[in-house]
Amino acid sequence: MRRIRTIAVFPTLLTLGNLLCGFFAIVVAARIDKPAADTLANNLLADTDNLLISGGLIFLAMVFDGLDGYVARLARTTSDFGAQLDSLCDLVSFGVAPGFLLVKMCPKFTLVHTHTIWIIAAAFAACAALRLARFTVETDSDEEHMYFSGLPSPAAAAVVAGFAIMFYTLRQDANEFKKLIDVGLQAALPFLGLLIALFMVSRIRYPHVTNRILRGQRSFGHVVAVLFCFVAILVFRGYALPIVATAFAFYGPTLLGWQLWIQRRQREEPLF
Repeated sequence: MRRIRTIAVFPTLLTLGNLLCGFFAIVVAARIDKPAADTLANNLLADTDNLLISGGLIFLAMVFDGLDGYVARLARTTSDFGAQLDSLCDLVSFGVAPGFLLVKMCPKFTLVHTHTIWIIAAAFAACAALRLARFTVETDSDEEHMYFSGLPSPAAAAVVAGFAIMFYTLRQDANEFKKLIDVGLQAALPFLGLLIALFMVSRIRYPHVTNRILRGQRSFGHVVAVLFCFVAILVFRGYALPIVATAFAFYGPTLLGWQLWIQRRQREEPLF
């Protein structure tokens, strides 16, 4: 057994910051009361702050997750220890925390289908664990990859956390239209979570957003477009975050389906 002699301090602290955000996201989500039929309407409004905080903590964990690897590469302190610790922390923040939050953010579905929602949440956490283990084994620490094999677990968690923030927005000064959207989302979101879990363990290719969009030199128009996207997300964050996260989750399967359709059309075209 090889003994660890040195550990990079700053990257490790950033990775543990990721873990703490995921842990407290679970703690805050646990504050949300178990739904009861006679008090469901009051619970929805009372628990909106907890949804916002829990979802925000998951997004904050993504910031720490992005910074630790960047700092480790910048300081040339990448190691197997750091990769293993990162995977363990990611499992809490992007597997267990969003799975637990998924149960708490859909009280009407949970009230009627209690066992189903817990099975879906467990499947989400299990798929995140499998996805992270596969990524750790198949990826070299120094590899500058441009694509991921399967939906990255932070992106999957962003879908759940984004809708948690959206529920907070919908339930503030809710009108009949917002309540209708709320009910529809509660019915659909567990099944969306299951689909997202399957995307994680698939072999569908997803682009590395940081490497393909933010790194390197780009045209002036590219920079302006990225800037306006960030502004739109910040201004309409209650609605933009889940829309952007869901669009990215379905980007891979949509692109794959389009490529297969084009290839099929090309095979079916006559030679003359």
